[in-house]
Amino acid sequence: MSSTSADVSEGPDRILRPRPRKPVHSQLSHISNLSEPNGALDPNTNGHATGTTSGRSTPVPPDAPQSVKALSSARKQVRAEQRRRLFPTIEFASRVSHFDPNSDYRDFHGFFNLFWIGLAIMAVTTMLRNVKDTGYPMRVQIWGLFTVKLWHLAIADFLMVATTAVTLPLQKIFRDAPAGSALTWAKGGTAIMSIYQVLWLALWIAVPFLLDWTWTAQVFLILHTMVMLMKMHSYAFYNGHLSETEKRLRDLDDPSTASRAPAYLYPTPENPMGTVATSPRSANGSAEQHTVPENDHHHEHSSEESDELSQLREVLARELTSPIGNTTYPANLTWWNYLDFLCCPTLCYEIEYPRTEKIDWQNLLSKIAATFGCIFLLTIISEEFILPALTDASLRLNSSPAAAPPSPSEVLLILAETISWLLFPFMLTFLLVFLVIFEYVLGAFAEITHFADRHFYSDWWNSTDWMEFSREWNVPVYSFLRRHVYSASRPYIGKGNATVITFLISAVGHEIVMGCITKKLRGYGFVCQMMQLPLVVLQRTKWVRGRKTFNNVCFWCSMILGLALICSLYVLV
Repeated sequence: MSSTSADVSEGPDRILRPRPRKPVHSQLSHISNLSEPNGALDPNTNGHATGTTSGRSTPVPPDAPQSVKALSSARKQVRAEQRRRLFPTIEFASRVSHFDPNSDYRDFHGFFNLFWIGLAIMAVTTMLRNVKDTGYPMRVQIWGLFTVKLWHLAIADFLMVATTAVTLPLQKIFRDAPAGSALTWAKGGTAIMSIYQVLWLALWIAVPFLLDWTWTAQVFLILHTMVMLMKMHSYAFYNGHLSETEKRLRDLDDPSTASRAPAYLYPTPENPMGTVATSPRSANGSAEQHTVPENDHHHEHSSEESDELSQLREVLARELTSPIGNTTYPANLTWWNYLDFLCCPTLCYEIEYPRTEKIDWQNLLSKIAATFGCIFLLTIISEEFILPALTDASLRLNSSPAAAPPSPSEVLLILAETISWLLFPFMLTFLLVFLVIFEYVLGAFAEITHFADRHFYSDWWNSTDWMEFSREWNVPVYSFLRRHVYSASRPYIGKGNATVITFLISAVGHEIVMGCITKKLRGYGFVCQMMQLPLVVLQRTKWVRGRKTFNNVCFWCSMILGLALICSLYVLV
């Protein structure tokens, strides 16, 4: 696996930072300085190598001229030390350039600033051209869509979020239900919540179509709906698991009737196969059983059973306690905890999260300003570069009834030309959407809620296959799918099928989003995303695996081409 995630270490301020590494390729060879305070040259007389010297030199005969002896002594001392010469010298050493693949230099923040300067130049140039052509700095075709039925959107979005709150009272009902009844989470709770989530999703997908909203309003509502669906699912299924864990822990108060089956540990990145929690003490006891006298077997057996029960109670009790250790289920079943989870920039529910001590107001205000700046740039790119290309292609493909329809070769030519015009605008759009969501919006909510874990993405731009990209480009969604889809299904259907199911659900979600935006159900996005699986298999063959530069170039080419291709197909076909 070619993941580039760096090891981290915890600093004195309890913030995780990359752990310092010893450079593999030093940028400057170390040369020791052994000069005397008075600046005199002190030759090395011990005969050993110093600094960067090899320790070998041509011996000078005792009867050599003094000039030869002086030059030999000077060469030895210069190789052993570094001192200021009478004439300035340039230090030459074995080192690589910053962009060399073997370089340890990783700070390219200046290019990030250059990216924003380039976008600013593009925006200013575009506004000046619009002033020249129309007398106004910006076109209003997309800007006007933002205010159409704005109150409809606000009310619908509030009701959509509010209807997720039914999860909390249902969880209290499932917890209070007696063991074995139809309203426990294991019996009827899972089915009730699953049916409710399906009906809830269908309702809020249909609302924009019934109210005839613009595509901008549909984009906002469908994306927010998907986020709330994953939050509601995670909250319900994790608390449902905790309610069953609590019931089992209570049942152990009467060991004669309680189940003593060991607790199952679901697969995680550290434990990919999933294991059964067993007592190490019981394992040691079975290994030493041959040394126990026969008349003590009964006593030893009772002690072993007691140890197993204690271990099982410990495992179950630890499961009911937050990872930080300050809150224990069911103390988290409160309205404040639920509202806090809805605002936290994560899709996976936990009883408790790490928090920062205070809000960095300067950071918060800068992220809010950057969010609106990105939206401004996205609108300019859409109006000036994307929409005109799609409009022109649509007019050429849908000619007037009197004119002859374009031939198949002309259709392909128009489609190829449109895709070529959309490549660069969609690359910028993709980068800006990434920044506005994962850096600025999520970062702002993390600052507001004191949410300390800001790891919303990794260095996905260095991805060498689509599996690596799916792990690193959208960490919140990846964590949700791994926890609630992959890990939940793998014990029953195996690793390969669980991977396919995870990609399938992700592809269906993307297709729903594209269908709501374009009001067309074509399946292009679904097919393209499912094609990532055979591409991953191809990229991991011995002929392709390990060629990082080649695979990263292929990743970027397929990403840029795929975005323009999918948009063209949905709009024009």
